[in-house]
Amino acid sequence: MAGGSGLELFEKYGAVRAGHFELRSGLHSDRYFQCALLMQRPQVMEEICGRLAEAVMERIVPEDRPQLVVSPAIGGIILGYELARIMGCRAVFLEKEGGRLVLRRAFEIREGERVLVAEDVITRGGRVRQTIAQVTARCARVVAVAVLVDRRGGDVTLDYPLVSVVRAVPKVWDAAQCPLCERGIPLEHPGS
Repeated sequence: MAGGSGLELFEKYGAVRAGHFELRSGLHSDRYFQCALLMQRPQVMEEICGRLAEAVMERIVPEDRPQLVVSPAIGGIILGYELARIMGCRAVFLEKEGGRLVLRRAFEIREGERVLVAEDVITRGGRVRQTIAQVTARCARVVAVAVLVDRRGGDVTLDYPLVSVVRAVPKVWDAAQCPLCERGIPLEHPGS
């Protein structure tokens, strides 16, 4: 990657921070990836998504080339759009409704369609799993998952190939066992 490795790009643009953060999952962490700071730079996203698209194609057979990219809003929208542009297919996104991700806006996921799921960050996999459920409920087929940052621990697995720009497993804790809370370090809520 001309602009550096994935982690170097996050650091260059201030998109990775150290501190005490509450993640969307409710877990606490000592590191936070703010992907939106990369997404404000189209040239960086074009480069990163080109790399992700190549990695996806290396992990799947040519017959599984995606026909659609599906992303959860809001973090996955730009990523999904750019991946779809590069791969020459459609892109749609899911939105929250009643605490769950749903397909709206007359978007379609067609039966039998080959789908790439795209998300900015995966930690426990909740939003990715909800996205996969929406795809499979429509009898479409997930071929892979692409993320900017893979923060999964060893206990979080998926049944699909996963490619990422950055693989980083920062420390995470349930709020009740967080040592940063015990030390009185102020908690930040930077998520969406």
